[in-house]
Amino acid sequence: MEKIAISCILEVYPNVDALSTWQQQLLQAATKALDSAYAPYSQFRVGAALLMDDDSIVTGSNQENAAYPSGLCAERVAFFTAGSQFPGKIIKAVAITTSYPLEQPIAPCGACRQVMAEYELKQQTPIQLILSSGEGNIYTMANCRDMLPLYFSGEWLKK
Repeated sequence: MEKIAISCILEVYPNVDALSTWQQQLLQAATKALDSAYAPYSQFRVGAALLMDDDSIVTGSNQENAAYPSGLCAERVAFFTAGSQFPGKIIKAVAITTSYPLEQPIAPCGACRQVMAEYELKQQTPIQLILSSGEGNIYTMANCRDMLPLYFSGEWLKK
């Protein structure tokens, strides 16, 4: 038997003022996206903002539905909007935040991690990740795939 350790590196910032100017602006866009969240059931509003390679910003917010599995997370709303509205543009970074009071930054669900990992593969460049809960520490990561090291690959479907 062999044991393999899988880890990721987070950079922890004490507050938004410790981020670079562009990171602050992207996080502000994610925070503004909270205004369009539709979360009448969970009250757990999430906003996401993507920084594109032309410095434009694409946002998304979570959209719940009474038929719970029919809703969509903010991250996937933003990524799928970018993919359908701006094909060929590279996503440089994503900021994700919530209005829900948490003691640590929000982390994407497994489905969103898979989508973000595949977008990195598709564009063949990393997407920097900024995670916040609106208060306290902010986490950043150099790429999204580190959150899901054992991601499912479309390459496996070609065999």
